[in-house]
Amino acid sequence: MTPYKELSKEQLQVLKAQLDKEFEEVKAKGLSLDMSRGKPSKKQLELAMDMLEELKSTDKLKCEAGIDCRNYGLLDGIPEARRLLGAMTEVTADQIIIFGNSSLNVMFDTISRSMTHGVCGNTPWCKLDKVKFLCPAPGYDRHFKITEYFGIEMITVPMTPTGPDMDMVEELVSSDPAIKGIWCVPKYSNPQGITYSEETVKRFARLKPAAEDFRIFWDNAYCIHHLYEEKDFLLEILEECEKAGNPDLAYKFISTSKVSFPGSGIAAVASSPRNLADFKKHMAIQTIGHDKINQLRHVRFFKDIDGMHEHMKKHAEILRPKFEAVENTLERELGGLGIGEWTNPKGGYFISFESMEGCAKAIVAKAAEAGVKMTEAGATYPYGMDPHDTNIRIAPSFPTLEELQLATEIFVLSVKLVSVEKLLAQ
Repeated sequence: MTPYKELSKEQLQVLKAQLDKEFEEVKAKGLSLDMSRGKPSKKQLELAMDMLEELKSTDKLKCEAGIDCRNYGLLDGIPEARRLLGAMTEVTADQIIIFGNSSLNVMFDTISRSMTHGVCGNTPWCKLDKVKFLCPAPGYDRHFKITEYFGIEMITVPMTPTGPDMDMVEELVSSDPAIKGIWCVPKYSNPQGITYSEETVKRFARLKPAAEDFRIFWDNAYCIHHLYEEKDFLLEILEECEKAGNPDLAYKFISTSKVSFPGSGIAAVASSPRNLADFKKHMAIQTIGHDKINQLRHVRFFKDIDGMHEHMKKHAEILRPKFEAVENTLERELGGLGIGEWTNPKGGYFISFESMEGCAKAIVAKAAEAGVKMTEAGATYPYGMDPHDTNIRIAPSFPTLEELQLATEIFVLSVKLVSVEKLLAQ
């Protein structure tokens, strides 16, 4: 295939007329397809339906600590749930606290608590002149929305194939006491599907922050979300922090949101004893305990980490053909044209697409015109501002395979059309 940049103006004009005709035909179909969020499909949700049958009789409602899970008690979660989610995120049960259904909620609360009450006895962030956060980008839009909501200044750190640019992270963290944290999705990152290298994790653990209350917000959302038998490996951050003499440096967040039910999963945070004591001091005022019935039914359903891994293989069987359908269509239609690049992740929920500079917003708008809803271009950067207007997040999970194939073809058509228009305007 001839790269578009090598076509003459006349050839581009002919191509544009052809693409315009195809686009109008698609538009006339009045389609409504959604590739905007990483939501599990109905088939995935149905995998965990038997969980709802787990606690039918009252003699099954006591946890191993002997407490009736319908009643108050156990602020940090039932022991078996701490053990299960600890295994999920590769820590021991005493390193973890169980929360409600959403890790995003826990992250929001952690930022909020840091603003009003400080971190482990340090000055509350709201009393400081300036608070800053590092934001590897492309990254998770909802992370950025949290820090923006609290008026925290966000500094973009470029992502590399091995994780964030650690030279930049080390320099900034060690020199500026106003920098209080960094957002991380270390395994199958949102949206690129990158897993941080061993060296990147070790460099995180060895950071020497200028701020005593600096914390790594390690959102291990996709830790068991593999698409293939060949899995990415991620070094365990808390152990590395301990080895480096920085035991309090990281908060590790996880949930079963895309393992069981996104609206009714269980979330947790793992960290050092000092950090967990700080969490519990505030939790004791906030709640008498989270939903232990939900914790118990998750444990009864999955039984142990092996049960979780077997369950996730069923998710992979549903998701893998969808990812491959998108990747194959992109390669077949755009390979060699020089108008786009994309990732081929081994896990997670997203494919990251890089368009020609200055084209992403126009591509998403063009796809929407033809009935395909996508994540807003720019959302993967702080303040929704992609400096080069190139990144688009593709979420293959929610549509049926047939809908996804159609949506991807419309997306590809939009990429071609916007790229031709861009080249003709030069």
